[in-house]
Amino acid sequence: MSSELHVDVSSGVAVLTLHRPAQQNAFTPTMASELGAALSRCDTEDTIHAVVVTGTPPAFCAGADLSGVGDVTATIDPAPWRIRKPVIAAVNGHAVGLGLALALQCDLRYLARDAVYGLNQVRRSALADGYAHWLLPRLAGMATAADILFTGRTFDGDEAKAMGLANASLDAAEVLPTALSVAHDIATGSAPLPVALSKRLLWEGLGMGPDSVAALESQLNTYVADSVDAGEGMAALRDRRQPRWTGRVSAEWPAWDAPADKERPGLD
Repeated sequence: MSSELHVDVSSGVAVLTLHRPAQQNAFTPTMASELGAALSRCDTEDTIHAVVVTGTPPAFCAGADLSGVGDVTATIDPAPWRIRKPVIAAVNGHAVGLGLALALQCDLRYLARDAVYGLNQVRRSALADGYAHWLLPRLAGMATAADILFTGRTFDGDEAKAMGLANASLDAAEVLPTALSVAHDIATGSAPLPVALSKRLLWEGLGMGPDSVAALESQLNTYVADSVDAGEGMAALRDRRQPRWTGRVSAEWPAWDAPADKERPGLD
């Protein structure tokens, strides 16, 4: 990995740290490429159960680097919401423009209370991107999304939490430890395959009707009942011990994108 992204994997958790502190971790094409490669690794590597994305202090990400280092877009391939492992944004400082869009693409968000947030592209005669127009209405509702997108105004962590954009608003020093605690809890306590399937169903379910979601929930529970870890959760509960998960998402992942049918909607 380049010096613009630090990657650390330990105890089932990958920490991806944007690292251009002198530029408040402003996004470059190199950073986008390296982050995409790291997320791809997290998706396929079965020893990684959860991911934390953060920035080297003092900021999370001040948006796209506009200094002429290259054409920076909000496209990260794959986007955090597309990979099968939970991705947690530890937003330990300012996040504006592309920086905030990146955080919104994650599954969970812990924000620094006194940092500055906003999607300010309209104030530069541009549109917010990075799925902002898809994510914001779902996270915060149409009226709040319109406020954020049309005005380009900034807000702090407490307001972000009140709008539904954050799981918690914390002192900056508490953001990364909190995110890591949640990540390690997922990595050790939650069975990998059900977590991965639940994440996919949450995101895919945004475009489904309730009956389709209910059908997939039922089908996926039947699928998981035959998985490697099917009996381990109850065994650990009975024996009063931590579960020992041995299932592999890469090996047990169903053919999710197959055409639906009456018996197995959405899977093959």
